[in-house]
Amino acid sequence: MLIRYKKTFEKIAMGLLSFMPTEKDLKKLQQTIKEYETEEDWQLFLWKEEDIIGLIGVLYQNDANALVIQHISVNPSHRFQGIGKKMVKALREMYTDKEIISNENTAAFIEKCDVC
Repeated sequence: MLIRYKKTFEKIAMGLLSFMPTEKDLKKLQQTIKEYETEEDWQLFLWKEEDIIGLIGVLYQNDANALVIQHISVNPSHRFQGIGKKMVKALREMYTDKEIISNENTAAFIEKCDVC
């Protein structure tokens, strides 16, 4: 189930974000989390089953009526179980009126998703 990011999930979110190739540097990681916390157009969602095992971050593009998937990450011990696809599908169900698109960092994964 997708849940909205809250400050209390900061350490978990930073851990999951650190698996993204562009988020290896601590300062960059902290800056990204700050953007999700402060920028109105940036939204971060966490995927919770028994524990939080994934996250997906989006940027609203109101002019294009689209959501750009900025970040998508799954805990390595839960990979290859369809969690990423479930997150994209849940996002699509939440925002039926918006087009879901990828950026250069998420394009390869999003192209593999049947739900996009």
